[in-house]
Amino acid sequence: MTMNAEILAKVQSLIDLKALFVVNHSGGKDSQAMYLVLRDMVPRDQLVLVHADLGAVEWAGALAHIKETTAGEPLHVCTSRRGLLQMIEERGMFPSPANRSCTSDLKRGPIERTIRGITRERQAVGIENWGLVVNCMGMRAQESSNRKKLPVLKFSHRNSKAGREWYDLLPIHDMLEHEVYETIAAAGQRPHPVYALGMKRFSCVLCIMASEEDLKTAARLATEQPELLNDPHLYRKYVGLEKSTGQVMMMPTKKHGRRTLEEITGVIADEMAA
Repeated sequence: MTMNAEILAKVQSLIDLKALFVVNHSGGKDSQAMYLVLRDMVPRDQLVLVHADLGAVEWAGALAHIKETTAGEPLHVCTSRRGLLQMIEERGMFPSPANRSCTSDLKRGPIERTIRGITRERQAVGIENWGLVVNCMGMRAQESSNRKKLPVLKFSHRNSKAGREWYDLLPIHDMLEHEVYETIAAAGQRPHPVYALGMKRFSCVLCIMASEEDLKTAARLATEQPELLNDPHLYRKYVGLEKSTGQVMMMPTKKHGRRTLEEITGVIADEMAA
């Protein structure tokens, strides 16, 4: 595990106290590598998985991939009250890097509610230290300057209520991208198939944080291999939302200014096969 000695000692003390380690698993490569790291360190009966199901906007097979690459630990699937496309339509705007309502509404909120429910169940059956939780996430420092600044282990004052003692842990924060792939390969596994097809990020097919290269790849796959999507008409729907809201999904850049998805990707929705 890529942590300094002080943090590693604290994590070990939490393990010894029978803390519950909750693996946030999207089905992506970082989640997969993080699980493999934790599997070798945390007793199996102290590991649970939680997956925020993003529905139509998520790559197909995410949940199946999680099940295929884990060892049968309890897997909790949670969803938000409304999906991303509905949220955009109701608000008349897309999320942005400065206002990532998609993350808070579709991932963090449902996952935290699920974890609170798990702790209540543990309390009800009399499990020792039922409220001691380590919420494990796969963010890595290499991904962005903001993620580089994140603490590897942090006590969560916001979630440490009603008998809970809650920590947020980034087990692979210092891991480089090639090390992520090496960790997966060393376990005899492969990442989700979309990586081999050119995607660098996972989760939402079309993400506001995606690179131009990933957006072009996702649009191409939506055209050529719609079976990879939960909703084969997803790209058309994003383009339609841009037109109906008068907004664009991606933030303007200094180099290119304001551009629609069709302008960025070169894929015209009306020309896609029905």
